[in-house]
Amino acid sequence: MKKVLTILVALIVLVLITLGVVRWLVQPPQPEPPTPEPPTATQPEWCPDVEVIAAPGTWESSATDDPVHPAANPTSFMLTLTQPLQERFSPDDVKVWTVPYTAQFRNIHAMHEVSYDQSRNEGSAKAEEEMRATHGECPLTDFILVGFSQGAVFLGDIASVIGTGSADIVPAERIRGVALVADGRREAQYGQHVGNPVSGVGAEVALRPVNALIQPIVPEATMRGTRPGGFGTLNDRTVEICAPDDHICDAPLNVLNALERAEALIAANGIHAQYATNPNVIPGTTTSTWLVDWATDLINK
Repeated sequence: MKKVLTILVALIVLVLITLGVVRWLVQPPQPEPPTPEPPTATQPEWCPDVEVIAAPGTWESSATDDPVHPAANPTSFMLTLTQPLQERFSPDDVKVWTVPYTAQFRNIHAMHEVSYDQSRNEGSAKAEEEMRATHGECPLTDFILVGFSQGAVFLGDIASVIGTGSADIVPAERIRGVALVADGRREAQYGQHVGNPVSGVGAEVALRPVNALIQPIVPEATMRGTRPGGFGTLNDRTVEICAPDDHICDAPLNVLNALERAEALIAANGIHAQYATNPNVIPGTTTSTWLVDWATDLINK
């Protein structure tokens, strides 16, 4: 009798196990839990919608200048852009920030000045630092970059590394536009060229083959040549403006007399100093007026 009961119990247990396995095998699959939505980017209410980074040219800035109300050089070309923008827009909506840097160019006539390499690197570092700081606190704020002469060179370099993805400063989609006036690394194949056509290139490109020869005239002014990759994804958002016969951005590609060209680089002829009024740069307007309208349109997008 015991043996029969044991067999019955074993059979019951086996049946229960079998039923459990069958139920587990045939039960419908449970739906996957919903994928959580990625967090929506936000930023503090005090953040501006747009920050304009303005970089003055050689001898138009100072390392200790006020970036919001610059006064190092009252005739700085960049003031013809930054002041009208500050008058048009509230600082709560548009922050206008001018790069405070030494802005000098050591040369045979001014050996006491900071070298071009050092000045340019300082300006670039300060502009990058400001952009990183703003983006860190205000990830939805967009940038507009505008540079003149030496300032155009290093803001163009920043636009290049952002657009080609070779440096992590801010995402390329946060750049609304870039305007480079008298860019010393200008080349016809990169950027959108505004105004009357010019046949030359930027001085850093033209003088690259004779960089060593010109060092006695402009010590520590490295002529680096082209920007690798140009402006990358920012190419359609980058405009180049160059006055015909401006030796900084319209230099002949074939340098016949390196020392003479280096002297011209130092002199930065009168045309280079007349962008605010020169009617021969952009037909029907001046560079200053064009830039203010261009930046205003980008801000109002």
